[in-house]
Amino acid sequence: MKFKTQLILILILCISTLLFGVFTSYGQSYTQNENVKQLSLEEALTLAGAKNKWIDIDKTEELAAQAEKKDARLMALPQFEAKASYLRYSNLSVYEDGLGGRSSAPRYPTLNEASLGLEGIFNVYSGGRIKAIQEQQSVKTNIASLNVKERSGSIKLQAASYYLGLIRLYDLKRFTADQLKRAELRLKNIKTLYKNQKVTKSDVLRAEVMLSNVQLDLASTGNDIRISGQKLAVLLNLPQSTLILPKDSAAMIKPSADELEALVKTKGEGAFNILRSDQSIALNQSILKLTRSYNMPTLNLVTAYGFNYPNFLFKPAVDQMYAIGFVGIKAQYSISSLYQNKHKVAAVKWRLNRAEKEKEAQLDDKLQEIESYYIKYSEALNRIGVNQKSIQQAKSNYEIMSTKYFNQLALLTDLLDADNLFQGSRFNLVNSQVEAMMIYYRMLYSTGRL
Repeated sequence: MKFKTQLILILILCISTLLFGVFTSYGQSYTQNENVKQLSLEEALTLAGAKNKWIDIDKTEELAAQAEKKDARLMALPQFEAKASYLRYSNLSVYEDGLGGRSSAPRYPTLNEASLGLEGIFNVYSGGRIKAIQEQQSVKTNIASLNVKERSGSIKLQAASYYLGLIRLYDLKRFTADQLKRAELRLKNIKTLYKNQKVTKSDVLRAEVMLSNVQLDLASTGNDIRISGQKLAVLLNLPQSTLILPKDSAAMIKPSADELEALVKTKGEGAFNILRSDQSIALNQSILKLTRSYNMPTLNLVTAYGFNYPNFLFKPAVDQMYAIGFVGIKAQYSISSLYQNKHKVAAVKWRLNRAEKEKEAQLDDKLQEIESYYIKYSEALNRIGVNQKSIQQAKSNYEIMSTKYFNQLALLTDLLDADNLFQGSRFNLVNSQVEAMMIYYRMLYSTGRL
């Protein structure tokens, strides 16, 4: 009997040790899971820029634009064509007096005809048409490259938002877990007071309701962490089941307001939409050159050499094969372009004028946007300092109200309000810290630096 008792005690001790290891090494158990990935904010942004699928899609389009640019360069090279033909004629039918008096005779000098030759054309002058096409394709390549950079910046901004959101949620979970401990201890003490007839049943019920609400908040925060983690994992092209643990905290070092002032001085000239406007202007300029080139004459160097059968150069034709070649200059001018191309040129000029005005308007909007971010960032830094002081004040207020309540000098409502105020002040600090970093990354994206 004594042996059985010792065995039971040993089993209980082992189970308790196992459970203690599970609950006290929460973070350590995550790191041993193969689906867990610990990332800093910078590591997350780097991974987003390198692995995101949408960026890869835009890079594919960039490669296609580069191939088209190389193809446009080949337009300056001579064009050669190899031609070959063979014809077999029927007998010649001859009619007299309308369709009467039909007679036939073989085609002279033979029923067969064949040719084999090579032709070449080299553009000497076309009013700048080829150069305009090459410039246009070069601009399209720049636009494709800009699309990749803009997409990368947008994805990184989105990754920063998800990452900072995870930091916020993990801190909220930690604060809620602390609040849960306070609620459990408070309910326990209130039940003791109730047994001693110091408080009414309503206080016990209110404390129980408070505890239930905190438990629901903790479960809801856990679900939000899971959802946000999945969104970030998909953005980083990681398995959706990957659990991402932030290395950074809301208290990470933040840039000073002076560092952001340097971004304001750029006036947004490096912003993606401003760079896109520059490319739009360049594209319309190349289109204008191309359109105007159709008003100009073209001059080509032409050459050909080939074999022909039979010989129709002699009169009468001779049943023999001959070879002949030539080199010459071919000039063309479309007289109709004087009136057909007039309105096309005017339309391109209007679009060019629109692109230039659009850039001016976008610069004004971008400067106002950047200055707004700078003002809000300075405000967020000030808010952090205020919230740090508020936490100490709210904590002291909660301790005072807790002492008063359990000494029957305050109502439970006052104690619960003090608890919520303390909880809210802690979360407000995290909110202001996260918001400051979010404004910073929005400003980086807005100035084209992300």
